[in-house]
Amino acid sequence: MGPQKGDWINEKYCPSGVDRLNKGRVPPLTIPPYGPAPMTPKLLITLVSLVFFMPGCGQSPDTLAKIKEAGELVVATRNNANCYYHYQGEPVGFEYDLAKAFSNYLGVKITPKVVEWESLLTAIATDQVHMAAAGLSITPGRQKLVDFSDPYLEVQPQIIVHRSGVKIDRLADLYGQEIHVRQGTTYQEILEDLNKKLPSDIKIVLHNDVPTEELIRQVSSRKIPITMADSNIALLNQRYHPDIELALDLGPDHSLGWAFKKGDSRFNAQINEFLTFAKESGLYDNIYNRYYNDGHIFDYVDLQVFHRRLRSRLPRYAGLIKREAEANDFDWRLITAVIYQESHFNPRARSHTGVRGLMQVTRDTARRMGVNNRIDPNKNVHAGVKYLRTRYDYWSHINEPDRTKFALASYNIGLGHVRDAQKIALELGLPPDKWSGIQQTLPLLREKKYYQRSKHGYARGTEPVLYVSRIFTYYDILRQKDLDWLPVELAPDQNKRLIKKPSAP
Repeated sequence: MGPQKGDWINEKYCPSGVDRLNKGRVPPLTIPPYGPAPMTPKLLITLVSLVFFMPGCGQSPDTLAKIKEAGELVVATRNNANCYYHYQGEPVGFEYDLAKAFSNYLGVKITPKVVEWESLLTAIATDQVHMAAAGLSITPGRQKLVDFSDPYLEVQPQIIVHRSGVKIDRLADLYGQEIHVRQGTTYQEILEDLNKKLPSDIKIVLHNDVPTEELIRQVSSRKIPITMADSNIALLNQRYHPDIELALDLGPDHSLGWAFKKGDSRFNAQINEFLTFAKESGLYDNIYNRYYNDGHIFDYVDLQVFHRRLRSRLPRYAGLIKREAEANDFDWRLITAVIYQESHFNPRARSHTGVRGLMQVTRDTARRMGVNNRIDPNKNVHAGVKYLRTRYDYWSHINEPDRTKFALASYNIGLGHVRDAQKIALELGLPPDKWSGIQQTLPLLREKKYYQRSKHGYARGTEPVLYVSRIFTYYDILRQKDLDWLPVELAPDQNKRLIKKPSAP
């Protein structure tokens, strides 16, 4: 029996249930449910491995006993924004957070193990992991190889385009179009089924082990015209690529579940007990809304909102910002730009990764900076500016303005990922200590051929580049703007980074 409600859950639950992810969108095309994924060489190896390692008659695997004995839950997952990655030095991701909650429920630690997409089921069969939490659809073909938990999420396959690109409003608009999808996925099968049943003549371009998130990024950057993604992945990535459009629901809803070794009824019962508890207690909604709730997305690039909030919100925090900026030898207008980018001057802001407050401080950063209340504006800004100063000091060998840009990128995505980007820059012959080089290599940390060789793995590397660019846009506006109307505790000095109180006449 797992712990009772409230024993180990520290987050405040969101009381509302999870709405259907395709609510309010174009009704889905009705086609027969898909079967097993298309056969590939890697999948053939998986099938052979599963047959060889499948328990014989009379044998019943007891995964739960192994987990309890080892004191850890080893979980196969994928290194991407939906499943598992590191953000500001902390592991995050919807699948990771839900699996971590399960490990807490069992009273053991979690050990995530990043596995190739087509090796997920083999990892289970060969006892490399106890289960897979990787956004796996429950399909008849996969159910022949592994067992699945009860479904924890219903998703809808969707067509994704660029907002200013090709217009897809109905099924007929797809006829003759070029659609890029990952090989061996249900997306491939849905499109192939359409071509068989309808005169659609869709040009299906297959990518070998290229994450769906990467294909979405390529749509956003107009490298490809159209891709497909499940609704949960599409919603999550819309945060990072606001110029993509979820154009059309395509195919039937399908369920996601955790996979584990066949015949392990005891472990199955324990997982399903946890999932029921998580949904009834509000834990599941809390984790879900952390990643997929699209009710509040910051309008980062709306400069009209920026100017408006300078007048409506900044006066409340101007003195605090100037005080902490001076204490850490920063221009207060730079810190103002950072705070606007992070929270829009909202002291109760909370991102889907759990960072909080005016400067979106992590729990670990607050602890290291000696702060115990991230919601308190004074403590939050104190911790955030002090932490930014440590990042700035680290890059002391780099000249301005690149030094500030390196510090901001490290604050946003973590020092380790910036160091990884430097190593890639060296390999590519780019300057590792120049922002002009790093802004080219940080986005490469989304690509498998780069992140699999990097110490800190996958990263949403496009984000810190946009983050730094937006902050410097806001900073430039603030430096040129007449701010005499603000509460005067510290006056701007156009020539110095350190802002000092005005001298007596």
